[in-house]
Amino acid sequence: MTDVSNPLLQPSTLPYGLPDFAAITPEHYLPAFEAAFDEHRREISRITMVRSMPTFENTIEALERSGELLDRVAHTFYTVTSADATPEIQAIDEQLAPLMAAHQDAVTLDGALYWRVQQVHARLDDLELDDEQRYLVERHHREMTHAGAALDDDAKSRLTALNQQLSTLSNTFERNLLNDTNDLAVVFDSSDELAGLSSGELSAAARAAADRGLDGRFVISLPLFTGHPYLAQLRDRESRRRIMAASRSRASRPDANDNRPVLAEIVRLRAERAALLGYASHAAYVTADETAGTPAAVERMLRELAAPSARNARAERETLQAIIDETEAAPFAVEAHDWAFYTEKVRTARYAIDTSALRPWFEAERVLQEGVFFAATQLYGVTFAERHDLQAYHPSARVFEVSDADGSAVGLYVLDLYTRDSKRGGAWMNPIVSQSRLRGTLPVVVNNLNVPLPGEGEPTLLTLDEVTTLFHEFGHALHGLFAVVTYPHFSGTNVFRDFVEFPSQVNEMWILWPEVLDNYARHYETGEPLDPAIVERLRATETFDQGHATSEYLAAAWLDQAWHRLDTKTSVDDVAEFEAAALADIGLDDPVVPTRYSSTYFAHVFSGGYSAGYYSYIWSEVLDADTVDWFRENGGLTRENGDRFRSRLLGVGGSTDPLDAYRDFRGRDAEIAPLLKRRGLET
Repeated sequence: MTDVSNPLLQPSTLPYGLPDFAAITPEHYLPAFEAAFDEHRREISRITMVRSMPTFENTIEALERSGELLDRVAHTFYTVTSADATPEIQAIDEQLAPLMAAHQDAVTLDGALYWRVQQVHARLDDLELDDEQRYLVERHHREMTHAGAALDDDAKSRLTALNQQLSTLSNTFERNLLNDTNDLAVVFDSSDELAGLSSGELSAAARAAADRGLDGRFVISLPLFTGHPYLAQLRDRESRRRIMAASRSRASRPDANDNRPVLAEIVRLRAERAALLGYASHAAYVTADETAGTPAAVERMLRELAAPSARNARAERETLQAIIDETEAAPFAVEAHDWAFYTEKVRTARYAIDTSALRPWFEAERVLQEGVFFAATQLYGVTFAERHDLQAYHPSARVFEVSDADGSAVGLYVLDLYTRDSKRGGAWMNPIVSQSRLRGTLPVVVNNLNVPLPGEGEPTLLTLDEVTTLFHEFGHALHGLFAVVTYPHFSGTNVFRDFVEFPSQVNEMWILWPEVLDNYARHYETGEPLDPAIVERLRATETFDQGHATSEYLAAAWLDQAWHRLDTKTSVDDVAEFEAAALADIGLDDPVVPTRYSSTYFAHVFSGGYSAGYYSYIWSEVLDADTVDWFRENGGLTRENGDRFRSRLLGVGGSTDPLDAYRDFRGRDAEIAPLLKRRGLET
């Protein structure tokens, strides 16, 4: 019997099925999951016990109808675990991780269910199915086979055990990283140590200290990536060194938060699982069901880009060293913590731009309303109205209703802008409710960022990098909002991992697009627009420092591949030694240009969904750069262009092979030349 007192076990009565977060408490989650697991098992059993021969309707469509309660509970819970992981929520997550893995395997590896899917797949050409239905059959068959449904019972038993262990370890990795990131937040005694930061940034640091009971001091919390945005501004070299040292030591100290043994075990178990499934490595297993196809294809691209990127980074380092030698009374050799600071000096000297000084023109609310939302309205006709009557999972998260040009409902967009100790690092989009015609649901999606919360009464002034992140994540949100599919399997961003970054990267193009920039880049006090001369110099800097940016990204992508190309016979005893050897192998072992993520805080691949897939960003950027050229060639920010991009790419979700969708939009395959030009890698 359903527990009517548990709000997770009843469909939400709120608009768009937004979970009633005000009524949900932590003790509701585990009972809700248990009930959802039971219901899903019963639904699968009803499919497999049908006496008649398998059909699309009684097998594939029935499978799509199943699990609705579990999806609802899981979307709600995992939204909270990533954005507001209190100790109580973390404890539930640890308990749940192996249970969820076991349940997913029980469905995916169900032999009777797989037999029925096989029968439908074998008769695919004889069935009268539309394109989405046909592709749905192909994907279910491919994914179940890929997951191990064809294995014998002993192998399935071992696979299930591996998946449960990996789920628990990934959870441990994320918990250790969150705890150590909080523990390593850098405490400063005096504002003099933070000279170079704005008054708003200082007030944010003072507020962070006060929240920890450190009144009168200053706390700089750490982002997910190596380093910190403040390194470009801090004049005190020791302060820069302390922040960089803290960042790079995360989860690699010999204490309770040490991720080195955790990630080594994750790698070992992933390699064993891949071998069990018939693959030479985890990387081979992952890429087999992506657009890349093989690790060799990924390696070719990474190596092709690594050499010119490293060459450009070396030239950039020489330029930085020259300015240090010329301007410092006691010159020193440039180190990693110096890079951002002296890069800004070079940028100022070469282009007369100090990006940190641009923040007054990037007030967060105006960037959101007059930049991000404005561009979407111009392109797609959609509008955004804040719903103050709707409560999200945290008081800082805001809810907006999205309407189409004709006034029809699109969905809800939730924005959670500010950092807090209970939120994991980085920025991301995830669905809270997925769109499906079959289930009659419209999308609810959330964007999370980690912008420091300013002091009371202070404006939130974004860096250019934070503006870029907001536009990027909103591109994911648009993908989630605009996909209109029948089957939940294809909803939103449920596409191949090495395609999913493409729409978000495309949305970054509007940041410096004249009509958009002119609309949002206004001084927060005077309302004056950004000087057109500065704008032109900003555009002229698009390839500036790209040697460093590309090298640090490629280093992380290669580390991911190196870990996940290991076979079951190879073990790693020293994580730092393994990293050094891998980076030397691809020529990206420059200590002044460290990898964007070191292994112990590489959440994308050890606790996220990007294992053996971090290459996806540059892989997708080939499509992105080619698409930006298309927009420029066809008039830019117009409804006609937006409607074409929406209908042929964003709107199909995962219901079409992504490269087929791209060809339909572009009229041909993507070309790599625009990417090479963008990153200054042309030969």
